[in-house]
Amino acid sequence: MSAPFPVRTVLVTGSAKRLGREIALALAAGGWQVAVHYRESAADATKTVADCASLARSAAVFDSYQADLDDEAAVRALLPRVVARFGAVDAVVNSASMFQHDSVAGFGYPVLQAHMRANVGAPILLAQALHEHVSARDGTGVVVNLLDQKLWNPNPDFFSYTLSKAALEAANTNLAIALAPRLRVVGVAPGLTLSSHMLSEAQFEKLHRLSPLGRSSTAADVASAVKFALENSSITGTTLLVDGGQHLMKFERDFSMM
Repeated sequence: MSAPFPVRTVLVTGSAKRLGREIALALAAGGWQVAVHYRESAADATKTVADCASLARSAAVFDSYQADLDDEAAVRALLPRVVARFGAVDAVVNSASMFQHDSVAGFGYPVLQAHMRANVGAPILLAQALHEHVSARDGTGVVVNLLDQKLWNPNPDFFSYTLSKAALEAANTNLAIALAPRLRVVGVAPGLTLSSHMLSEAQFEKLHRLSPLGRSSTAADVASAVKFALENSSITGTTLLVDGGQHLMKFERDFSMM
């Protein structure tokens, strides 16, 4: 009789709502225990935890954790809080992201710094913490960072956001080198996946079809890619583009500004 597969635990940032929630649900359905991180959406996080538990194949632990990723002390304390509850953590998915519009003409330090802290600093600190944790227990782990197809198809909209994602993509490579062999670091770059207050449903559907495959990524596509990156032990230091090929097409503006 074969030994049971060990229970794995993942911290998913920004998983109370939207894409992070879909990733958390997919991982729960795939046998992972999930620590649901949120900043302000406590009720949504509670619902995500309950929905993860309903999808679990066996007795598994799910819980939620509040932290402001703009606060370095809060970020440094986050993984130890999860470890205290779950005993061990095997992976971090950095899905939370600041996405505030600015342009070259309106550029200033405060908006850039806010994007860099939340979108770059927090993922790096969490990777550092996971590396220390898995090394202490003589194990291995993996970090998945959510990026954006626009890094391969640039336009000047959301200027500071784009710079922060470019920095995070560069960090993928450097962290994969610096933290090997204990930690793998993988990027997943979606295309237009979910609508927002900036787009009507009709606009979203039209833009979603703008790709060589006739459709961009769905939340299920992205969650599947994240799960693949977490579970394929040979992938590190690279990025999976999950966008229906949108990065192959030139867009002069960001989707939300088209």
